[in-house]
Amino acid sequence: MLVKALSGSKKYWGWITVLLALSGAGLACYLWQLQQGLTITGMSRDVSWGLYIGQFTFLVGVAASAVMVVLPYYLHNVKVFGRITILGEFLAVAAIIMCLLFVIVDLGKPMRLFNMIFYPTPNSILFWDMVVLNGYLLLNIIVGWHALEAEYKGVAPPSWTRYLVYISIPWAVSIHTVTAFLYAGLPGRHYWLTAIMAARFLASAFASGPALLILLCYIIKRVSKFDPGREAIQKLAAIVTYATIISVFFVGLELFTAFYSQVPAHGMDSLTYLFVGLEGHGKLVPWMWTFVVLAVLALVLLINPVTRGKDGYLLLACGAVFIAMWIEKGIGLVIGGFVPNAFERVTEYIPTLPEALIALGIWAAGFLILTILYKIAIAVKEETV
Repeated sequence: MLVKALSGSKKYWGWITVLLALSGAGLACYLWQLQQGLTITGMSRDVSWGLYIGQFTFLVGVAASAVMVVLPYYLHNVKVFGRITILGEFLAVAAIIMCLLFVIVDLGKPMRLFNMIFYPTPNSILFWDMVVLNGYLLLNIIVGWHALEAEYKGVAPPSWTRYLVYISIPWAVSIHTVTAFLYAGLPGRHYWLTAIMAARFLASAFASGPALLILLCYIIKRVSKFDPGREAIQKLAAIVTYATIISVFFVGLELFTAFYSQVPAHGMDSLTYLFVGLEGHGKLVPWMWTFVVLAVLALVLLINPVTRGKDGYLLLACGAVFIAMWIEKGIGLVIGGFVPNAFERVTEYIPTLPEALIALGIWAAGFLILTILYKIAIAVKEETV
């Protein structure tokens, strides 16, 4: 089936060329970082996790969201999701690969990865994060590829793959739960020290992931003969609606807890810095208010069934959800946890150009993988319909 990725229109190859160019630019900057060290980034002693870990955190959620189509299809027999289940699984594969790449570039020296393999520390959350991420990647590759191959041959998938599907469902929840524990288990970072961190992560994941999948379904429908199905898209839109409501509600809970208690160390200073600025520093304020505006816009469009049922409004809402959750989780939550530092001092963080190009290169590499996987999947489905 891989040969199907080698044929396509001029637009297809043009898109591949753009992604390869962006990936190459990111690789060139990474080689420079490998030579000079993390000093070329905007990170510092006070803000040691930046754009890389922010993207990693967000993309773990995108990967975990595949369960939103896998679970209804395999456990509840929601047949309409049968056409897009493979799209969700392949999106998870691309997202996990991007996650692993962001971890590699954040380590500075990639050979440090072998420390977790040769010197495992089961008492470390980071060790278990490595286990669940790689396990989830393997599960989606095996299940997704065998399901597509069976469809291509016109036969039923091997019976043993269903057991892997059942394993992958709680595993999807585990990857983002363990990632949340990386934050919630750090007592020195009060903004992250909350019992609902895992719940926040899962809610935003089940909003942003399906929102991206809906956008991808519309693109696929436009550039190919394969139709993911309106009913499936509308069911996904309902999932995005409820998940967005819950995600925004959880953010509101954090705001209430911090400001009603008036305990500066319990996240109040971090939230103040994010939304209005602290001690004259407020470079993230425009970003966070953009999150607020986009979240409200998305909720207005999604809660109303009339606007949710119209393609144009749904696309706008899903785009707003995806960007809003990317800002809140990929920028605000990670960076906000480091401000102020343990000495109550504010050190701001702004990604450098090389850092941003490396991140863009990884996103391009991920979309390159996703494009190839989708090209194969769509070609198979066009032949079997």
